Amino acid sequence: MKWENYTSLPIEYRNQRVFSGCGISGYINIDGKLDSGHKIIDMLCILNERENGLGAGFAGYGIYPEYKDYYALHFLFDDEVSKQRVLEHLEMIGYVIQSEPIPTKTPSNVDDPPITWRAFYEPKQKNSVADDEQILELVMDVNENFNGAYIISSGKNMGVFKGNGWSHEIADFYNIKSYKAYMWLAHSRFPTNTPGWWGGAHPFNLLSTSVVHNGEITSYGTNMRYLNSFGYKCTLFTDTEVIAYLFDLLCRRHNIPIPITSLALAPPLFTEIERMDKSHQVALKNIRATYRSAMLNGPFSIVVGTANPVPTLIGLSDRKKLRPLVAGISEDENTVFLSSEEASFKRLMLNDRSSTFKEIWHPNSGTAIVAKLGEGLIRSGRERPFEKLQLKVVGV
Repeated sequence: MKWENYTSLPIEYRNQRVFSGCGISGYINIDGKLDSGHKIIDMLCILNERENGLGAGFAGYGIYPEYKDYYALHFLFDDEVSKQRVLEHLEMIGYVIQSEPIPTKTPSNVDDPPITWRAFYEPKQKNSVADDEQILELVMDVNENFNGAYIISSGKNMGVFKGNGWSHEIADFYNIKSYKAYMWLAHSRFPTNTPGWWGGAHPFNLLSTSVVHNGEITSYGTNMRYLNSFGYKCTLFTDTEVIAYLFDLLCRRHNIPIPITSLALAPPLFTEIERMDKSHQVALKNIRATYRSAMLNGPFSIVVGTANPVPTLIGLSDRKKLRPLVAGISEDENTVFLSSEEASFKRLMLNDRSSTFKEIWHPNSGTAIVAKLGEGLIRSGRERPFEKLQLKVVGV
């Protein structure tokens, strides 16, 4: 796709760059209860000072129960020719179970939005290539080689809805209120070093993993080259893309537990490592050495949703916490919330008096908060490295 087609700069913001902008929000219902999009819209739209109308988006998990066994491919197309070419390609390499437009409502101030489309898809069985790997190859192929087409999400029983506009406009455009999910992510964008366009809006997704991000990844070049060596292609003009692919690489392909993955992406400084127990020093130095090109530098806070292997909500900030991240848990401990600001939680309490919080806290810098479907809050983001983990270091 060509980002120039879908960029619109509000006059009052054309010369502004707010490097600490962007609003991120997300939550998970531990018991799997499906919520409509009302709550996540409220959480995001209250952060309107963190956006400038150049991008917003939502990701919902559990929204397609009738097609839960198939990959839900969400597309943006420039035109009908691009759409037809991609759909014919899908028919050649797999099975299209259902193909249809994503319902939208075009606001009066949006000119020529892209064609939004979804296809529920099953790849042909191959003895040598797993289904997930076939989908990864498909996403990389379409996004790099099919002009006028872009796959914005590719997981099962989930979907990403994003575009160029204010958060309330994108929510209205896709009618987010009509979808029901047990886990939601949301993002309102204030692009700084990259263009504001439909494909560049957040969340970024690959298979079951979606990421929303506030900040700037200064290690983008190193991360991108590292990912290229594993077959990932970064084509979307924004640093957040590498975060989504790194989570897929480490968690799904390398089967590394989420707390260890977070230590690889945001490891403690060597001065901190030297003060730890010998076994922890060895483990962390090995993690840093093995995944040195996966380490994320620069200021960031991220919220990640994944369904591999268990639906999980993750929050993580950089090692100096140069971007805000706030966590909360409901009074009944059934819902874990993450946001850029506590205002998101206050908004929920104002809208619904029954929405009360048992605790609201600030996770430590560089420390992951993890909540899993059916299990609850696994890590609060206030633990020391390897705390609550069964760690065995050989030869120490």
